[in-house]
Amino acid sequence: MKLMFASDIHGSAYYGRKMVEIYEKSGASRLILLGDILYHGPRNDLPKEYAPKEVIAMLNPLKNQILAVRGNCEAEVDQMVLEFPVLADYGFLMVDGVSIYATHGHIFHENHLPPLQSGDVLIHGHTHILEAKEIQTEDGRRVKILNPGSVSIPKGGNPHTYAMLEDGLFSILDMEGNVVRQIRL
Repeated sequence: MKLMFASDIHGSAYYGRKMVEIYEKSGASRLILLGDILYHGPRNDLPKEYAPKEVIAMLNPLKNQILAVRGNCEAEVDQMVLEFPVLADYGFLMVDGVSIYATHGHIFHENHLPPLQSGDVLIHGHTHILEAKEIQTEDGRRVKILNPGSVSIPKGGNPHTYAMLEDGLFSILDMEGNVVRQIRL
């Protein structure tokens, strides 16, 4: 199974279009969106080609292939225009025997973990900074922390990125398809 993860589109038609094109060519069976889909938020500058209505038109035809979680910029009005659920605070995936807790990252993140066991994965967006690492908690659990970065408004000197998970390998890629970081789950 191949999955694509993306976060923080923030209404950018330009990067939304690039993301959908990558997804359609990738052979991934699902597109998992980690929040902040339509609105740019008061702390961010407008992304390139800010056009939430165009992003809606790109994503709704993929409604049966998208799994999404609520970001801190999602509101009930977003659910009124998107044809796939976007208001869940988290999703729980089992992929090749690995438990993956998917959330936006404004509530649960490395410094405030959800209930995880050793070997589990937390994947989130929100920071706009890509990440792929394993940490050890104070009580000795080893968990992986993943962040695909931001499709449209990367921060911390990062490029525009998304991620693919295939055969236990989590790869963060830039929009040209170059691998930026990898980790084996």
